[in-house]
Amino acid sequence: MDFKDLSVVVTGAGGGIGAALVEGFGRAGARVIGCDRDGRSLDPLPLAGRATFDLADPASIRAGAADLLAAHGAPDVVVMNAGWTRGESFASMDEDAVGREIDVNLTGVARLTHALLGPMRARRAGAFVFVSSVNALAHYGNPAYSAAKAGILGLMRAVATEGGRDGVRANAVCPGSVRTPAWDHRIARDPAIPAALARLYPLGRIVTPAEVAEAVMFLASARASGITGQTLAVDAGLTAGNVPFIRDILGE
Repeated sequence: MDFKDLSVVVTGAGGGIGAALVEGFGRAGARVIGCDRDGRSLDPLPLAGRATFDLADPASIRAGAADLLAAHGAPDVVVMNAGWTRGESFASMDEDAVGREIDVNLTGVARLTHALLGPMRARRAGAFVFVSSVNALAHYGNPAYSAAKAGILGLMRAVATEGGRDGVRANAVCPGSVRTPAWDHRIARDPAIPAALARLYPLGRIVTPAEVAEAVMFLASARASGITGQTLAVDAGLTAGNVPFIRDILGE
């Protein structure tokens, strides 16, 4: 997969999947522009450019998008990777938590997509890849986050449908559990969680950030030139079937 001299915008670049995306696209020759809310998280990364903005703040998104376009022009690839959740059940959330999770994971992504899509359509080329979640496909907890990630799939299909005649493709990946710092608070509460997770997955493990990055890069690349409007689960088989049911109920 060759991205030589192409510009690639990665949101949430300072996180676990984000860092793998930066490394993978950079290795393939891309000029990677990393975006995150906290500029300090971008400091260790090998970036050609950077932008800091808060997806929960419309004014911050407008300013960040304007800076990106002024400094780098319309991107060749946009990876909408940023996401955040802490409300693990309805019982653990209040109204403010619901609003923030929808804003960060969906509304802010839609605002940034709107800001970047126009220039990409005008140039008549580009690719979006949205990092959604298996939570968009079935319920695994985190209800507000799940609703937002399902909304991302609708947004992706809209970009694919309306941008296709202008040379813009859009697809999504839906990772299952990925061992990133986002899991630290859960594992601190219960160190047995990694083993319990592995029991649920047909591959007997969860996926790595690098595996998610490879799928994103494929969908963004010329190898996927005929693919748009599609969703790819990168989930070690979680959505294929229920391993505990097969093992514990059927005895296989």
